[in-house]
Amino acid sequence: MKDVITKEHVFPHPIEKVWNAISKQEEISAWFIKADFKAEKGYRYTFTASEERGCTQISGEVKSANPYTLIYTWIVQNTNTETTVKWDLMKTSEGTKLRLEHSGISLYPGDSAVSFFTSFDQGWDHCIEELVSFLSKKVHAG
Repeated sequence: MKDVITKEHVFPHPIEKVWNAISKQEEISAWFIKADFKAEKGYRYTFTASEERGCTQISGEVKSANPYTLIYTWIVQNTNTETTVKWDLMKTSEGTKLRLEHSGISLYPGDSAVSFFTSFDQGWDHCIEELVSFLSKKVHAG
């Protein structure tokens, strides 16, 4: 089984705008789900989703928050499995290249690993779409 989900997208926005969208609590809450989050090493965060999204809470710890690289653990409510999410941003001539990696999914027990992989893979596609929409609105709004 594959253990790492990788998503890449190039945004026509400055790297600072994309960084703020993935690292600031208010912005994460606007395009993703309600967040108690600080991009500071050691911060224990919580994302709280609405019931319609399937799971109600994701928590973990920020492992690294260096300029334009953000790494945190990811623990879905009612599981004990810790996976890792890594966001890397890079300036390009077109704007900002985002590379997202979600790893450690094979650590889920038995067949649940396949289910979580499929769910996360589709979920991250949706998140990238929401981030594209959020950044487009934010740029046009101000």
